Amino acid sequence: MNPIFVAIDTADLVRAREIARAVRGAAGGIKLGLEFFSANGPAGVAELGEFELPLFLDLKLHDIPNTVAKAVQALRSLEPAILTVHAAGGRAMLENAKAAASPKTKVIAVTVLTSLDEKDLAAAGVKGSAAEQVARLAALAQSAGLDGIVCSGEEIGAARKAWPDGFLVVPGVRPKGSGVADQKRIVTPRGAIDDGASILVIGRPITDAEDPSAVLRSIAATL
Repeated sequence: MNPIFVAIDTADLVRAREIARAVRGAAGGIKLGLEFFSANGPAGVAELGEFELPLFLDLKLHDIPNTVAKAVQALRSLEPAILTVHAAGGRAMLENAKAAASPKTKVIAVTVLTSLDEKDLAAAGVKGSAAEQVARLAALAQSAGLDGIVCSGEEIGAARKAWPDGFLVVPGVRPKGSGVADQKRIVTPRGAIDDGASILVIGRPITDAEDPSAVLRSIAATL
């Protein structure tokens, strides 16, 4: 399995199609998040499905259990390969999300966003390190029957040891020489794979490039 999923973070459907077309032969899949979904909805997701790339629908659902379950049910027809919910939503929410999803969809829990560091967590009332919070939420997701988690590269090694067969997704991946942008806990593609990542999510270093496919292939060569 090609582990590189390209994050298409744009509200412009035409631009999203251009990126999907450019990376179709080299990417393992594409990730569509809130920006794209808010602008284009399920119809836009279905349109990008025409490129026959696995779809990672990164909506980070977080609400009461019944609401999240109904939202997941409403997304079943899109058959995303991967769907995210927030681990902080609690056990019942996680269980309901998994029960409502298509058997073809991996439901994974977001632990600590890669844009946050320990100061941010402390300001939100979370005690301890980011790694400790990831470990707590990963254990909750595993016990609730989810397929895996999203965490930064800094925590992936410990997560793999604790969850040997978990589907572990690492965002905030930056090839050497790339800018950090709004990410705080980042890792290189090679480092994430070596530590046990199942897939890597890479966005701007690829999508902002003049030749996205060429950049993607150069990253893949390091793996």
